[in-house]
Amino acid sequence: MKKHIMFIGERETFLARVLIGKLEDADMDCYFVPLDVDEIDMHWMNTDLIILYMDEGERPKEDVMHFLVDRMVEEGMVMLPIGEKSSIQYIQKMVPAEIIHQVFIRPLDNTAFVKAVSEVLRKMDEGEFRKQLLVVDDDPNYLGLVREWLKEDYKVAMVNSGLQAIKWLGKNKADLILLDHEMPVTSGPKVLEMLRSDPETRNIPVIFLTGKGDKDSVMQVVALKPEGYFLKTIQRQELLAKLDEFFMLQTAK
Repeated sequence: MKKHIMFIGERETFLARVLIGKLEDADMDCYFVPLDVDEIDMHWMNTDLIILYMDEGERPKEDVMHFLVDRMVEEGMVMLPIGEKSSIQYIQKMVPAEIIHQVFIRPLDNTAFVKAVSEVLRKMDEGEFRKQLLVVDDDPNYLGLVREWLKEDYKVAMVNSGLQAIKWLGKNKADLILLDHEMPVTSGPKVLEMLRSDPETRNIPVIFLTGKGDKDSVMQVVALKPEGYFLKTIQRQELLAKLDEFFMLQTAK
């Protein structure tokens, strides 16, 4: 299935039309949209990638950029800005670094640009831009359930013990750990302590999974200062919504 590319700029200049034509010649669906909140909103549906084109001396208005960034963060998208060095620097100050996948300084090598866009779309197809979650729980049935819930939106790795989690993190990176609070041998709190004591893992966000919702149990979990906790009775849509909210807040920091 073709990916849809929104090519945004102040106006559809000759150079913009050339680039759009090059992308279409490479069998990509690319369309121009003016740098206007209403226009962007109207054409947003099914958009997979944003290309921001800035002609000589152009800088998008702040309200348009705020709208664009909010939508991209909400949907986990990336941007490819094109412009002179000063324009690119302006964009880099306004846009979170994780949203800008690659920048292109004018004058542009059209062939290299088309190749780069094609590579970004390939990575999208392979799920490389999705967040990596590590789920740690000793219950294989619960692991399987959570994986089914999350696999369409996230890259999901699963381990059934704290020691396996530490071993996995020695070779891989996670954007968030969902950690069972009540586990035999090495408990969730003990795993969290181990993670926080290691410089390589201390900054990985951890959200506890707990089957106990009474006030005392919840207070014990919160006292450990994880980034949050989810009751295991949580349903799929609520879990997805809370994860979306968590990553949006992380990006906004």
